[in-house]
Amino acid sequence: MRRAKAISFFHGLGTLALLAGCSMGGNPPGMRAFVGATLIDGTGATPIDRSVLIVEGGRIQAVGVQGEVEIPEEAERVDLTGRTIIPGLINSHGHVGDVRGLEARQYSRENVLDQLGRYARYGITTVVSLGDDREEGVRVRDEQEQDSTLNRARLYVAGPVLNPSSPEEALTQVQRIAELGADWAKFRIDSNLGAAQKMTPETYQKLIEEAHRHNIPVAAHVIELADAKAAVRAGVDFIGHSVRDVAVDDELIALLRERRVCLTPTLTRELSTFVYGSRPSFFDDPFFLAEVDPAVLEQLQDPARQQRTRENRGAQYWQAQLPLALQNLKALSDAGVGIAMGTDSGPAGRFQGYFEHLEMSMMADAGLTPMQILVAATGDAARCVGLDEELGTLEPGKRADFVVLGENPLSNIDNTRSIESVWINGNRVPGRGEE
Repeated sequence: MRRAKAISFFHGLGTLALLAGCSMGGNPPGMRAFVGATLIDGTGATPIDRSVLIVEGGRIQAVGVQGEVEIPEEAERVDLTGRTIIPGLINSHGHVGDVRGLEARQYSRENVLDQLGRYARYGITTVVSLGDDREEGVRVRDEQEQDSTLNRARLYVAGPVLNPSSPEEALTQVQRIAELGADWAKFRIDSNLGAAQKMTPETYQKLIEEAHRHNIPVAAHVIELADAKAAVRAGVDFIGHSVRDVAVDDELIALLRERRVCLTPTLTRELSTFVYGSRPSFFDDPFFLAEVDPAVLEQLQDPARQQRTRENRGAQYWQAQLPLALQNLKALSDAGVGIAMGTDSGPAGRFQGYFEHLEMSMMADAGLTPMQILVAATGDAARCVGLDEELGTLEPGKRADFVVLGENPLSNIDNTRSIESVWINGNRVPGRGEE
């Protein structure tokens, strides 16, 4: 099948001076050698202390230990002693361009680019948008392949979420997204808590077959264990949420492993349904506040809105099921199922960039180690969505997408928030308000 080929938080004036001379756009940068950092490469391997990372032409040329990697004389040296480098983070399930503030159906090129910039400032250097995508987003996706000065998050798109009511309609809908140039097809097996009719197996089987005929991989939105099994048996390539009705079992684990199908937990999706019933603690987090519109915060704290959230049947259900989603994530990870960090961020109240860091914190709550989480957000995320030839790990030949942190996330996964700089295609991502 075809696969698609931060805020700048500076910890001290020394870092500001260090990066001030680095290119932020314009002509492609020359060779740079980033030296002295602890480097976590995204493969799960032991971190490299006193590392050297050489970048030229948007790609990684060499990685290793100081004294063992020759640094060409022409390379611009960037001293990162005392810091940590990780690969750019990958959100395997987001949504880009449709929502502005709390209002949906706001899709535009300007909104797509604005949101990709926000993701990038948070260290999210790649987003797979699984729904709501339109032609403007496809054009933005196409442009990134030729842009040597790229300094916003990379985008891959699914087009509209597919909702055929018959096998015949499935053929038509898949053909439309193929004409659009979608990287993914996305459909739902979901009764909306009993309020709607689920798509029939005959219909989604035809959808999957037709998508594969066009070399388009397929992601399935599921809730229930039985539907996850049925989707994998039908040939789906990616499970777009946690199983949230009952505990996962050996049969699902065997299916996922045998067919090499990954799952993205989207724990923050559940959180977002009920957390605004009161004032969330993250409303006091400077890392969150740096990018949020104060008007949106005011709306989310409206007492009448909070009351409606508390009384909402769906919110009550998802809050009750969240512990099970955490338990299932741990069970799948322990069993060796591929896990890709994803959030379903983008809809109203699911804050792009910040929610990816919150997701990683919740993955830690589920019992995953910091290294497991980082791999799920980098190397494994890239592999699970078919981008591992170019992205996800810091290895020679890969795209130079990485994040410089002031603190080591292996001691606490929340240290992914200590962002000092973000680099995409070897270009430094400008801070908010910078050009």
